Amino acid sequence: MSEAPVRVGVLGCAEIARRRILPALHRLDGAEITAIASRSPAKAEELAAQYDCRPVSGYAALLDRDDIDAVYVPLPASLHAQWTEAALKSGKHVLAEKPLTTRLEATRGLLSLARDLGLVLMENMMFVHHSQHEAVRRMVADGAIGELQDFQASFAIPALPPDDIRYNGALGGGALRELGIYPIRAALHLLGDRLDVVGAVLRTGAGREVETSGAALLRAEGGVTAQLTFGLDHAYRCHYQLWGSEARITLDRAFTPPADYRPTVLVEHRSGGSHEVLLAADDQVAKALSAFVTAVRSRTPPSDDCLRHAELLDEVYRAARADQSPDEQNRTLCP
Repeated sequence: MSEAPVRVGVLGCAEIARRRILPALHRLDGAEITAIASRSPAKAEELAAQYDCRPVSGYAALLDRDDIDAVYVPLPASLHAQWTEAALKSGKHVLAEKPLTTRLEATRGLLSLARDLGLVLMENMMFVHHSQHEAVRRMVADGAIGELQDFQASFAIPALPPDDIRYNGALGGGALRELGIYPIRAALHLLGDRLDVVGAVLRTGAGREVETSGAALLRAEGGVTAQLTFGLDHAYRCHYQLWGSEARITLDRAFTPPADYRPTVLVEHRSGGSHEVLLAADDQVAKALSAFVTAVRSRTPPSDDCLRHAELLDEVYRAARADQSPDEQNRTLCP
């Protein structure tokens, strides 16, 4: 006899929920969309109608329902801590969009609360669930590049409309939280959790109230370096590279590949030759949601990687702030 589906309520009608999460959740075996809440009753009704579920006016009203097991939180980053805490205290498991919160202490507190209550709390870093990263990890372990010396990762996108939420400091915007979070998590995922932040730079573009680009230098156990760059006003780039004593491997579209995209790993040898390794397509959105449902059913405690990730983000910010002028510090709104 199959298990009852995990009943999911959604707090908000954000674009990522509409475009990526709700369609995948609707198709997922083992879960059902039970209710969608919005501060705007009309928005809740419009989106709920697409998934034949209940519209709810207001986030608190959704948390009061007894027909919901878990909550998905796609709200602006500045609201994550408030509503994740409220959801946990209402007895609901939580999948929150990244970053889990905008402050390290808030993240630490929520993870502790979830453990104390025996509830699942997961940050929705979908890319780590894609099989391409395990394939890269195996290649490195099998000696494809010799001894690993350096890791490089970049995620940058072209400039957005001036009123885009990602430029809004009060709502938790900024290049570090929006894009830098990916290269940092990739370093953690591929190099291990013993990472030290050696230095960092955050730059605020003209007319902006948040940092719009940045770079960080990390050092892993054994001296391997990690050079990470990110930005909101760039030509598009989404890749990482592992550079060894014998070769280097590069993976493009590393963080947001479509479900039908077949990744290609480029292997360049020090002799000058190169070859490509074609990998299987994979649906990281569906796999991330499936991992959450599995965790809910087994009541898996929060991952230690989530806290270490938050610590590294905080360390990058503090390293950058230490080198800023007083004027730059006043314009940088990261905590």
